[in-house]
Amino acid sequence: MKGALRSLLPGRQEMASFTRSPGRDLVAGLTVAIVALPLALGFGIASGLGAAAGLVTAIVAGSIAAVFGGSSLQVSGPTGAMAVVLAPIVAVHGPGGVLAVGLMAGVLLIGLAVARAGRYARFVPTPVVEGFTLGIAAVIAVQQVPAALGVPKPDGEQVVLVAAKAVADFAARPDWRAVVLSVGVALVVLLGARWRPAVPFSLLAVAGATLASWAAALPVERVGALPKTLPTPSLAFLDPSTLTALLPSAVAVAALAALESLLSATVADAMSVDEHHDPDKELFGQGLANLVTPLFGGVPATAAIARTAVNVRAGARSRLAALSHSLVLAVVVFAAAPLVGAIPVAALAGVLLATAIRMVEVGSVLALLRSTRSDALVLVLTAATTLALDLVTAVIVGLVVAGGLALRTIAGTARMEEVPLDHDHHDEEERTLPAEHIVAYRLDGPLFFAAAHRFLLELTEVTDVEVVVLRLSRVSTVDATGALVLGDVVERLERRGVAVLVSGIRPGHERVLDALGVADRLRAQGRVFATTPEAIEHARALLRERGGC
Repeated sequence: MKGALRSLLPGRQEMASFTRSPGRDLVAGLTVAIVALPLALGFGIASGLGAAAGLVTAIVAGSIAAVFGGSSLQVSGPTGAMAVVLAPIVAVHGPGGVLAVGLMAGVLLIGLAVARAGRYARFVPTPVVEGFTLGIAAVIAVQQVPAALGVPKPDGEQVVLVAAKAVADFAARPDWRAVVLSVGVALVVLLGARWRPAVPFSLLAVAGATLASWAAALPVERVGALPKTLPTPSLAFLDPSTLTALLPSAVAVAALAALESLLSATVADAMSVDEHHDPDKELFGQGLANLVTPLFGGVPATAAIARTAVNVRAGARSRLAALSHSLVLAVVVFAAAPLVGAIPVAALAGVLLATAIRMVEVGSVLALLRSTRSDALVLVLTAATTLALDLVTAVIVGLVVAGGLALRTIAGTARMEEVPLDHDHHDEEERTLPAEHIVAYRLDGPLFFAAAHRFLLELTEVTDVEVVVLRLSRVSTVDATGALVLGDVVERLERRGVAVLVSGIRPGHERVLDALGVADRLRAQGRVFATTPEAIEHARALLRERGGC
């Protein structure tokens, strides 16, 4: 255990990287901080704990994950995906429930890191990833409807119903001032990103909206007062009586943090030249960040793909860039809290609306929808489930459906065909076999639970033969179901007086067949052979004994 934990801690190489290119890293960190400031505020509000919680998360979690994470270029903090999961928890259990969930999720993530579970993230199919990204974008956009319309957020957990109630409230007493602010900020961010991607238009748009609202004395909701220092660490939010009830939510948060962080690290690797992240260290860093952040009143955090991409494009070379991003945000809290508190909530809603739109890679989504029906189904189902239910349920549904469709496809590659003796390389020797009441079948592909029963039906319908030779040299895999079905086939045929011979069992398959007693019984009868010609010669000998030739 100690050795596993020691291997997850930063080594000399990670520490030495801080001095690799400090000038470029500090500039990159400042750039990311400018982009992250409105997002941290917006996602803090979207989570239900307020703008201050979003800033605290970006500072504390961002710095801890930068030092202890598995990627040198990753930037962590509050994200839209996490806000989507946290909002229902706030509605049911209040702010203390979210902080307790973050703490438990941190413990779970550290446990996953110690168990070396990071490598399994690569098994998540692309349609599931694109589907829940599309669903998250839709949820983030729908969550902004009350703030963008300038109406109080209605009670409720289902985002679509809450948005519908907000639209009804707005229609009853329309006031377009908040709408103009939010739509204006969203347009500036979207158009500016296309015109000059390197310019932080989100911060400029929010600053412009804040100045305009003050100049026009607009009566719009604002972020409000922020603390001028970080809160003192506290465990007051822990209520032992509710921890058990919150455990499923903690599992959901940990799963999301692991998935999003590892996907973000993969994106960072792809955008850089020689960067390769350590998935287990990344889980450890995120776990440690989520373990500490709730003590300061922050929400659960994860790596942020958008901020990580900005970090890489800004020229970051080491962890110093992500760490300096958190330090810049801390300076903002200490030095400019009153200015930040004056930002209209509608302006932040505009930033998040633009973020939701930019999250969707239209080309990738259209390509998957056109690729295969299975991929299209998984993508649409995952996105719809995210919007209708929740993200974790959507990922589970997507994985189950994708796994089922993949199994069906794999099972379809399994074939059993009668060997065309006149095309076989032993054709002169074997051409007379049908007349001798001997038939040979070749099994191709996987012999597993999804395909084995089809073989059972086909083989047990064999008639007018006395010996069946099963060629297994092209079987790619055998599981327990496949082995049991094979044993059942042998038993059924032998009850009808048909002798079954097996040839070409691969060494890796013998263990399964022996464990379930299939190969042992045939081997005891002398009916297992290394090659098919040996099996055929034995078949002839059996027929001669029976007087069949």
